[in-house]
Amino acid sequence: MNGSAEDYKYVILGAGPAGLTFANRLLDAGVDSFLVLEKEETAGGLCRSEEAAGAPLDIGGGHFLDVRSPWIDDYLFRFMPRSEWDLYTRCSKIDVRGQLIDHPFEANIWQFPEADREAYLHSIAKAGCCLGLPAPEKFTDWIVWKLGRRIAEDYMLPYNRKMFSHDLDQLGTYWLSKLPDVSYGDTLRSCREHRAYAKQPGHAQFYYPKKYGYGEVWLRMGERLGTHLKTGCTVTGLDFDTRTVTARGNADTFSVTAGIVVNTIPWTCFDRLDGMPEELRRSTARLRTSALQIEYREDDPYPDSDAQWIYCPDPALSYHRVLERRNFLPGSRGCWTETNAERTEGNGNFRYMNRYAYPLNTIDKPAIMEQLLAFARRHGVYGLGRWGEHRHFNSDVTVERAIKLQQEIE
Repeated sequence: MNGSAEDYKYVILGAGPAGLTFANRLLDAGVDSFLVLEKEETAGGLCRSEEAAGAPLDIGGGHFLDVRSPWIDDYLFRFMPRSEWDLYTRCSKIDVRGQLIDHPFEANIWQFPEADREAYLHSIAKAGCCLGLPAPEKFTDWIVWKLGRRIAEDYMLPYNRKMFSHDLDQLGTYWLSKLPDVSYGDTLRSCREHRAYAKQPGHAQFYYPKKYGYGEVWLRMGERLGTHLKTGCTVTGLDFDTRTVTARGNADTFSVTAGIVVNTIPWTCFDRLDGMPEELRRSTARLRTSALQIEYREDDPYPDSDAQWIYCPDPALSYHRVLERRNFLPGSRGCWTETNAERTEGNGNFRYMNRYAYPLNTIDKPAIMEQLLAFARRHGVYGLGRWGEHRHFNSDVTVERAIKLQQEIE
């Protein structure tokens, strides 16, 4: 394709879960005129896996297949049969001043010593949401209003600062509705009866491959695409008026035109966005992301824990989360950590830096994305998935959105 332009019905940018699902759905529908362009040499996006110390390690961090949408699981089992997965009940913990308690925090303060329990209960009783006070606008104030000052200061605020390394008050509060309501009555009851009273958060149960990393299912989806998938191709530009995509391959540059473009890569990684109004281009450039380093460590800081992952709000620790792979991948050893790129340190045997790990939910993001996605659609360009929609979707949600978009368009 050196220097040439080819026409396709669909051009899909990115071969992560969103692009792979959309492309495979096209094959299912009998569509043959499409091309998927992927920067990396292998498919999978943030769900790719490598090997460290003789066992898989997921380079995007902790990715698992949730059970909450059985029809999505059944779709993925077409590529990697159910017999190749193990089913786990989630066990996650929080390291609070060296003590591991079960997640979620507010449902398990009964696991603390009595003096701490009383302090947390007193703080929850004074939380703004429990008193019926209106929700504040600033992120840090909202967390205190929602959870009480003690939980906010011991856990949620330091954890979010570590995870995003960002002025938290530049984040909006519109995305925090998933945090459970804190009930003083339920918390008091849990302290008296020594058991949690709260709804289990996402991933209450999840599937993980028996012998492979999570990236295996996406590799197989990519293999099915055959020559429709072009890896090692960095997309550099998009012309909205002609739906022409320019890209740089291993040894050439080329362009392709499409009836429809499906974009699943970060909008901020394009060198050129031709045909986009200047004001919208400036707004798009304000979208923010965070980078994440995944590091394999032999010196597991929690060698005796039965948790699959552990949240670490302590500012003295560089990482914010530990994945205990022996607890979801039998026969493996060591662990991997997730660390914001601005806090990286350590001497692990394997490291991988994800330049694009999380879309940041800044205050102005909803307005920017509403304008951007509407403009793109008017020009036959559809944003899809974590990056195309700039929202923190898990892989199962991304698959669902890709299936529904393909149904809508086709």
